[in-house]
Amino acid sequence: MSISTTTLTRAAGASAALAGLIYIVIQFIHPRDVIASITTPMWLVVHLLSMSMAVLALIGLAGLYLSQVRRLGVLGLIGYLMFSLFFILQSAFNFAEALIAPLLTDAAPQFATDFVGLFGRYASTTDLGPLALVVPVGSALYIVGALMFGIALLRARVLSRGASILLIVAAALTPVAGLLPHTVERMAAIPMGLALIWLGYSLWSTQRRAVQQPTEGAEGTTGTERGIRRATQTR
Repeated sequence: MSISTTTLTRAAGASAALAGLIYIVIQFIHPRDVIASITTPMWLVVHLLSMSMAVLALIGLAGLYLSQVRRLGVLGLIGYLMFSLFFILQSAFNFAEALIAPLLTDAAPQFATDFVGLFGRYASTTDLGPLALVVPVGSALYIVGALMFGIALLRARVLSRGASILLIVAAALTPVAGLLPHTVERMAAIPMGLALIWLGYSLWSTQRRAVQQPTEGAEGTTGTERGIRRATQTR
């Protein structure tokens, strides 16, 4: 099996879709962010899934960006970098939650409680130092990054416009959801997950159509470029 740009781009689309699916599922099985949950098998499973989702999202975002890099411009670059940095931060935090926090429940139970309660919006009683910045920095990267990337995707007119709009809406809903109880706030991840699934499928299907087209010999146009041009002409 040969590895081509089109194959890698389709794989990135599948990664984005899978990341979105996992993101949705996690919201329904996530244990409470309390010390009693940290040593349970479900805690480990959920946070390893979350870490895997973040890695898959990074692959998916790279494919979404690189497949239309010339059309996304500076806005797309900034949005891509910010949104990607959020998933890098999330993968590191989930690694610590899954494999480090359980080791602290006996030696430093209050620290473990405050650490896992960061995103649960529990008031911290210990000094977490720079760790306390994880939530505001992560939230800014998530909201602003997704918003800018979604606008750039919409302006590029390559992938599904509906998926791009859904990404923008999902980002805009996040700060509003932050005013609701944490258990309800989690549901704001559903439209974001659906946006990733839709964008991933749109990228995968665009590349599939490009592969099915005959080679344009004289100009040496690649399958990816043909797929993008054809998709643009239909919108």
